[in-house]
Amino acid sequence: MLLLSCTDVSRGYDATPLFEGVSFEVHAGDRVGFVGPNGAGKTTLLKILAGLDEPDSGKVTLHAGARLGTLVQVADFPPGRTLFAEAKSAFDELIAAQGEFQQVAEDLAACSDEARRKQLSAKFDRLGELLSHHDAYELDHKVETVLGGLGFKPADFDRDANTFSGGQQRRLLLARLLLSAPDVMLLDEPSNHLDIDTTRWLENYLAQQPEGMLIVSHDRYFLDKVTNKTFELHARKVTSYPGSYRQYVRLRDERFERELKEYEAQREYILKQEEYIRRASYGQLAKQAQSRVKALDRVERVDKPTKVSGPNIRFSEVTRSGDNVFHVEGLAKRYGDKVLFEGLSFDVPRGKRLGIMGPNGCGKTTLLRILLGDEEPSAGEVQRGHLVFPGYLDQHLALLDPDKSVMRAVWPDDEPDHTEQKMRDLLGGFGLHGELVEQPVRQLSGGERSRAALAKLTVNGANLLVLDEPTNHLDIWACDSLEEAVKAYEGTVVVVSHDRYFLNRVSDLLIVFADGTTEVVYGNYDTYELLRQSREKAGAGVGPSGRRAPDAASGSRPDARPEPPAKRKRKFPYRKVPDLEADIAKAEKRVADLEAALQTPDVYKDATRLRDTMKDLEKQKDALARLYQHWEEAVELNG
Repeated sequence: MLLLSCTDVSRGYDATPLFEGVSFEVHAGDRVGFVGPNGAGKTTLLKILAGLDEPDSGKVTLHAGARLGTLVQVADFPPGRTLFAEAKSAFDELIAAQGEFQQVAEDLAACSDEARRKQLSAKFDRLGELLSHHDAYELDHKVETVLGGLGFKPADFDRDANTFSGGQQRRLLLARLLLSAPDVMLLDEPSNHLDIDTTRWLENYLAQQPEGMLIVSHDRYFLDKVTNKTFELHARKVTSYPGSYRQYVRLRDERFERELKEYEAQREYILKQEEYIRRASYGQLAKQAQSRVKALDRVERVDKPTKVSGPNIRFSEVTRSGDNVFHVEGLAKRYGDKVLFEGLSFDVPRGKRLGIMGPNGCGKTTLLRILLGDEEPSAGEVQRGHLVFPGYLDQHLALLDPDKSVMRAVWPDDEPDHTEQKMRDLLGGFGLHGELVEQPVRQLSGGERSRAALAKLTVNGANLLVLDEPTNHLDIWACDSLEEAVKAYEGTVVVVSHDRYFLNRVSDLLIVFADGTTEVVYGNYDTYELLRQSREKAGAGVGPSGRRAPDAASGSRPDARPEPPAKRKRKFPYRKVPDLEADIAKAEKRVADLEAALQTPDVYKDATRLRDTMKDLEKQKDALARLYQHWEEAVELNG
């Protein structure tokens, strides 16, 4: 069902159009990721859709009486209203209908006039159907479910909404919007201020909703999990792509290559015709030349295609370090009674990329400082390899002097004779051009400062990059560029990040802080997520690619000998481990083949085929999860 349409909408400032002639439709069930470079006009277009701004031309239409809701950025709660009451206010219309339903029931019971009774009876049925359709008798349960999913505890429910932090208030605004369930939701960065567990809950919740959605987000993993369509705002127009974020990336690149070939083919044809016309303008062939001039005038010229791209980030060549950059054994860190981590052991070979993830305050940055030797551990040891030269990018970008110009702040300390042109070339590779390199660092935007700091690491010749939240302030395309640069980097990388898409693309090894524990996972984020889901379903321990350190909350000493775990009973029939591993490989290939099928545009033209493919994919993923559980049991019990 068509819910929202945007027809030939244009908007600009100071006679410069942000976008023009924009047209698209949002239907029920469309979960649209709305992407585009910073400054392209995404927020402006959302405001127009929400009725908070007027287009210069064109119109926005809500169809079939559809309700539209938007995630507001600033909280304004009535004084004294509790968290629970504010969330439940999303149901004010239903609560009013409940009151009216009760009143109609009472009037109906007391009515003796037959005509009036028929009117009341019809109204009673209509209100009853409305309340039943919206599960109006389960409102409190719905509020508890959504507030709990967004990280609020029952003890928070009776607190004044105005006493919560800014991030918590934004989560409350999100809860109210989700509960109100408008036909079209406009969500601007809905995962901001959410930890990974809460974001995961929100992804699952949104993916199951029937409403139409338009979502602006820099969280590519979030977009990939939630969206089934992507609108790209670029070059003042909106282009629609089917499928998830990953499919959008593939289809966008294919479209660009196709359009570039069309442009180049036409350009070659035009040049050949113009050359013929020049040679044949006089003499016997002049008539044919004039005919070709007319034909050439009728050709509809194809514009050279462009696509959004990030800065061309690249790190310089580095000297070779020892084969093992870090050997960590039994590492622990405590502050008084608070245990950040303990019993943490791992190795980082040269050329590998270690990712570290977890909630704020869990000890990620502390672990980085211990690896760098800037802080002492409470127990355990860190051995750094031979000829390891680290470069550290902290969250606050302290390696840049805020009072120096960009060029001088990045200039290598040990190379005073470095040329200005070389510095401009280097900074240009990080998207910093022209007069910008002469500005003081303090005047840069967050994204520009991040890229300048990365350039500083490059000129210092570090063969170990230690990056603390490097994607903060970077847009999607700058993140893509950084990922490619990190993957091409010849040295070793240790990176702390909340960006799951980034970690998934660059990590060979993960350390995950969660629930008072640290877990080492030999793989990327997808590997961890598969293991986590397998454990959730099985209620078992760590899967084939990870191990879990002692629980910090248990109070166990890092030097204490762990108790041997009790052998669990068999859940699956006996099978040899190699046979299970062969089946896992086949199942993984089937999943990959089905995911590849969902990346083809043709499957979206046939609703039955799409539904069957998605069902088959879920079935194969479940089978793969069971195989992992069977594998874990076999490794533990076969003996």
